[in-house]
Amino acid sequence: MLAALAGSPQAAPAADTQVIGESVRGTPIRAVRIGSARARTKLLVIGSVHGDEPAGRAIVARLRRSKPPRGTALWLIEDLNPDGHAADTRQNANGVDLNRNFPYRWRADGGPFDTYHSGSGPGSEPETQALARFVERERPRVTLWYHQALRIVVRSTGDAQLERLYSRRSGLPRKALPRYHGTAVGWQNRRFPGDTAFVVELQGGAPAPAYVRRQASAALALARAVAPQRVVSKPIPFGAKRKEEMRAYARRHYGIDDHRLRRPRVIVEHYTATSTFAPVFNTFASDAPDVELGELPGVCAHYVIDRDGTVYRLVPTSIMCRHTVGLNWTAIGIEHVGTSDGQVLGNRAQLRASLRLTRSLQGRYGIKTRNVIGHAESLSSPFHRERVERLRTQTHGDMRRASMDRYRRLLGRLPAPDSMR
Repeated sequence: MLAALAGSPQAAPAADTQVIGESVRGTPIRAVRIGSARARTKLLVIGSVHGDEPAGRAIVARLRRSKPPRGTALWLIEDLNPDGHAADTRQNANGVDLNRNFPYRWRADGGPFDTYHSGSGPGSEPETQALARFVERERPRVTLWYHQALRIVVRSTGDAQLERLYSRRSGLPRKALPRYHGTAVGWQNRRFPGDTAFVVELQGGAPAPAYVRRQASAALALARAVAPQRVVSKPIPFGAKRKEEMRAYARRHYGIDDHRLRRPRVIVEHYTATSTFAPVFNTFASDAPDVELGELPGVCAHYVIDRDGTVYRLVPTSIMCRHTVGLNWTAIGIEHVGTSDGQVLGNRAQLRASLRLTRSLQGRYGIKTRNVIGHAESLSSPFHRERVERLRTQTHGDMRRASMDRYRRLLGRLPAPDSMR
């Protein structure tokens, strides 16, 4: 399902090249950005960290000609160890294995030019320092480190779904290696636990063009998998009067003297019982007492997903919406244009957009998958609360448990919520 959930590419903007530091011998270390400087989702690819393992440089060169998915940018570092590359040695010019020099679980190991010499201290080398500063500044959501020549995707502590996706697309099996000290991946995953860094061990020797294309394609599949869902802003009127109505509703139903949605803990999925978007928007925009309960403010949802997969944001997630009795105080509401659970789940474009939107909201607000529920499941939520006695068992029949069990299984096939936040 991950491949099917990939976003579409955009035309590649002009590359931006930055010198992020220098090697021991003063050779500039350059990072090239492909994609918009405003992209909130960034991927970093390092072609080579060991001077005698250069195959990843060809993949980086191919990625420089790529078109990142909308909302993403690729940062590409062809070579973090130019001195080692010039000398055809694993180590840098100080005889240090840079992948034992990072400041997480570092330990003294060997002397200069011993195979795994870890340096005089954690982060002692200028190349290590340059990369650490760059990662601290740019916060790439995903980082790929190319090595040779074990022909595997190395299992890390990051997002397992992203590693599996790369494994499937590249043809390289995903396997564990010993937990080495002072590694770049170990440092990144520890320092930035919401992001993912992992190693890809390529085949030995110079890679053939078809091999390079396949690995570059696998890297771009990661970008598509974490690319932000496109959202169209189409706000309904929610001025001072409606906010005061929402505040009064929250006092009456929840004992909360506020119109704001302070900390969402639940996402509730609905369908609209209409075949088009327009009547949904008009109903939500009207701020009229609802037909069923006759209360103000009028009903609404934060998002509506149309049949073609277009996602509309109607209300900021910082404001309560009336979409689910007992949960409006803590729930984000997502409506799907349609007349049944099956119609929504059977519409590939709509379902794809819904899953991506929901996963990104999970990541943004730390919402567990068990708290992604259908409207019909509202009474079983541990967050359900209702002060008005006659409404304590009020719910609707849309998005029943069986439908949502399938929906939650599909969510589990996507990257982790943090990867899509």
